[in-house]
Amino acid sequence: MRVLLPLLLVAGIVGCGSETETKVVACPDCEGTVSKRAATCPHCGAPLSRHASAPVEITTNSIGIITNSIGMKLRLVPAGDFLMGSPGTESVRENQETQHRVSIAKPFYMGVTEVTQEQYQKVMGKNPSEFKGPQNPVEQVSWADAVEFCRKLSAMPAEKTAGHVYRLPTEAEWEYACRSGTTTAYSFGDDASRLGDYGWFEGNSDSSTHPVGEKKPNVWGLYDMQGNVVEWCQDRYGKYPSGSATDPTGATSGSFRVVRGGSWDYDARFCRSAARGRLTPVFRIYHLGFRVLRSSIK
Repeated sequence: MRVLLPLLLVAGIVGCGSETETKVVACPDCEGTVSKRAATCPHCGAPLSRHASAPVEITTNSIGIITNSIGMKLRLVPAGDFLMGSPGTESVRENQETQHRVSIAKPFYMGVTEVTQEQYQKVMGKNPSEFKGPQNPVEQVSWADAVEFCRKLSAMPAEKTAGHVYRLPTEAEWEYACRSGTTTAYSFGDDASRLGDYGWFEGNSDSSTHPVGEKKPNVWGLYDMQGNVVEWCQDRYGKYPSGSATDPTGATSGSFRVVRGGSWDYDARFCRSAARGRLTPVFRIYHLGFRVLRSSIK
């Protein structure tokens, strides 16, 4: 069953598109991208004129993409339902991938790429990476390092004034964004031999990270969701719920944090959309990075 997508997808969130000449704003109710001339939001139906202040105008390079104050691109991901985990018939699946239905109640902005070394340097004033390159993903960062990056980015003057809050994605938000409406083992289908077109893994990486965005994106225009570096998630690692869930946030206790996506030195099976990993939050290694989620807009 495919994810239930709102009208936003039809409006052009998929793919990169061309430069838009129409001024756009973000709806204060659902954060959907709306033409500045619109009277109502096409995504949630809210009459835009009823708000005391005008909706926030956002910088767009293409439909559904914004660029923040440090040059980081983020794409609007629509709310919807999906099947999280993997079916029993999926090859090389693991027992902790129990399939269950999850609802993502609100749209959010997801980093189009993993956080780069250049972006990390701008915010944190240092670059801990083993494989140096300004457009390569930052690595050798702990969970706490990633959380601190989000805190400092949120506190930067332009972001704070705009009311933007950055954080790590939950495991559910990460898989939802990775799958981008698909139910297959990978966001591009079930054929692992195609992974090299979409990500860097042990079969094509030449034992190194690579600049972000060089491979094909998934359906929602997100790059390197499968491969390049493993990505920290916000959640503690734990068993999935036995039934459906809305905006799950992981286990309430435990010493491990979730990691997702596989990396340049991982086998293809660990790059699957449902593949899960866990690490202690203080762990740092040369294949471990992150991407951010922006959860609010003023």
